Order: sequence, then structure tokens, then C-alpha cells
Amino acid sequence: MKKIGLIGGLSWISTAAYYRLLNQMTNQALGGVHSAHLILESVDRQRYVDHVIHDGDEAAACAMILETAKAVQSGGADFIVITCNDVHRFVPQIAPHLSIPFLHIAEATGQSIKRAGLKRVALMGVRKTMEGSFYQSVLSSLGIETMVPEAQERDYIDKTIMEEMVKDRFLPETKSGYVELIKAFHKRGAEGVVLGCTEIPLLLDAGDVEVPTFATTDLHCRAAVQEALA
Repeated sequence: MKKIGLIGGLSWISTAAYYRLLNQMTNQALGGVHSAHLILESVDRQRYVDHVIHDGDEAAACAMILETAKAVQSGGADFIVITCNDVHRFVPQIAPHLSIPFLHIAEATGQSIKRAGLKRVALMGVRKTMEGSFYQSVLSSLGIETMVPEAQERDYIDKTIMEEMVKDRFLPETKSGYVELIKAFHKRGAEGVVLGCTEIPLLLDAGDVEVPTFATTDLHCRAAVQEALA
């Protein structure tokens, strides 16, 4: 079994979900009392937020993630899993400094969308995910168009993630708001919706909406277990 290297803490809530899912999926695959072979290096989210939001210093944030990735590599990991969607924007800068690969969340998600035969999906996540290019580039390479929410919708999604979900607050009114947003995306032509923040699947269940949703946490973990057991 390969050793999975987790970069966590962004947030601790989603990191805990990753740990649970990786172990559950490994046990389902192998039976008995098998569990995942992994190492976790958890960063202080406040330091990351200070760099990105308060200081606007992307270079410092990237350096922080690189330092963490090197620690994971030194711990014997065979590949790296970042337990956060938007941090994947740093992968192109970080990967050349490492000798082990990243398992990219957008690639795992894109392959699932492709298997479902969808051609146009809406993307929900924090602002840097929705307004950035890393998801759109990966999905475009697979023949999938990305629908980005309108500005007011992006404001609402980003605010509820940053002020509620990463603080372990999952409110029924926010859930209702997300359900209505997904209905609106569908009316505008989205065939499915990428839940492109690892906290959103903790708010929404697949049965909450009729539109296909792609829970990135689950898809990323499935891909990681598949790679670890290959």
C-alpha cells in the first residue's frame, strides 16, 4: 500500500472528513480492520488566511504550502493530497520542487464529470476557486465547460464558506440558499454542479437537489485510495 501524504488544516473540518473517508474507503476495499497508510501535516489556517486575505501575499502563502509539502515528502509519502480546493492553484509552482506527485482534486473531479457524460457544469467554491483558472483549465481539457456564478452569487458563496463552514457552522438557511442557487444554475444551462470547496459536501447531500452534484472531497478521496492500492 502506498503512503498518502495529506496537507491539512485548510480547514480542520474538511481535513477530518478526508481522514474519515480515506480510512472508510480503504477498509471497504480491503476488509478486516484495514485502514489507510498516511501521514498528515496540518498547517495553521490563520497563518494562511493572514497571508492570502489580510496581506494579499500569494507568494508567502505558496511558500507556506511548499514548506508543508516538503515535510510530507520527508515523512515518506508516495504522493500528496491537499485537503482544500483553492490551494491547488499553487500546485504548478510547487510541484517542480518535489520528487513525489500531487493527486489533483480538479483532475479527479473532471474524470467523474466526464464519466457522467456532462458537458457543462457550474462551479461553487471560495472566490479564488470560482474566479481562478485551475478548475476551468482542467475541465476544458476534458471537453467540459465551466459556468461561473454571477458576482452577487459568488459573494454569497464565498461569505458563507469563510464565515460559517470553515468555522464548523452548517446552517439550515444556508443549505436552503445553496439549493436555490443550484436550481438557478440548472435553469441557466448547468447540467451538474461541482461542489468545489471541501466543506460544501458537509452542508449538502446528493438528495437535496435533483441536479447531479460532484462532491470533490469524496471524489478526491476515492482517487487517493485507488492510487494507494494500485
